[in-house]
Amino acid sequence: MDGVKLHDLRCFDAVVAGGSFQAAALALHRTHPSVFAAVARLEEQLGLTLLDRSGYRVSLTEEGRLFHRRAQLALREVEHLQDYAGQLASGEETVLRVVIGDVCPRPGILGLLSRFFAARPRTRLHLDYEAISGPVERLMDGEADLIFHRANPSDPHLERIDLCEVAFVPVAAPGFLPFEDRHDIAPEAMRPFTQCVIRDTARRPSSENFFVIDGAHSCSVPDHMMKKELILHGLAWGHLPEWLIEDELRDGRLISIAGRHIPGRADSVAAVRRRDRPHGPVAEALWQHLRDGQAL
Repeated sequence: MDGVKLHDLRCFDAVVAGGSFQAAALALHRTHPSVFAAVARLEEQLGLTLLDRSGYRVSLTEEGRLFHRRAQLALREVEHLQDYAGQLASGEETVLRVVIGDVCPRPGILGLLSRFFAARPRTRLHLDYEAISGPVERLMDGEADLIFHRANPSDPHLERIDLCEVAFVPVAAPGFLPFEDRHDIAPEAMRPFTQCVIRDTARRPSSENFFVIDGAHSCSVPDHMMKKELILHGLAWGHLPEWLIEDELRDGRLISIAGRHIPGRADSVAAVRRRDRPHGPVAEALWQHLRDGQAL
């Protein structure tokens, strides 16, 4: 295979696609003799007869069919390399790192990202999930270009586009709690009952208390879907985003215990990025896409 030319492979592929040397010459804007010579040279270098020239139209030999399959893969890879080099030369990002936080309404966020990246196939979306203070930590540590999560609006290092409000509702399965008035339960009365909480994925967890009852037994889970399952099965109680449990609240599989002592909470979900870091053209386009669309 030493000395095989890319030009010869392209000529061979064009002959197979067009069914003749003349068709290949027209497609490649070459002369008929130059295409014929390129394929002959390739066959000589490989020690293979790739084309059967005995009929009106050339056709692949069995060896030619097997070789052509691999040749097409190689030609496509070369095209990808050329596109990749052009992308690097233009400054366009090859990868954009995005982190979705636990509070995000995932269907809306994922739909938005899907539509954006479908129009930009040269940039790969690297998507991660983090909880509690994990998303902001990844952003501040330079491991994410953009996050969808709650963020401190007064942090001078960050800029944000507010997308929606997410209500968190304290819920339990019917019969899990013995209280007659479920909307007037004191926190200390909840201590005997297991509270389900989300694990902070940050390497340096936040000290902020997210709904945790002091002194109560608790269990931790990685995400709200697992938390919802535990609560539905009567194994714990906890706060869940309203968008995730609308059907269960409506049909009575979950009941709200929100009241003056154990209130719900609303969090603003935003697209957040570093203000003090440069952003490439694809990241800027995504930021503008979010600004134009805004509310989910």
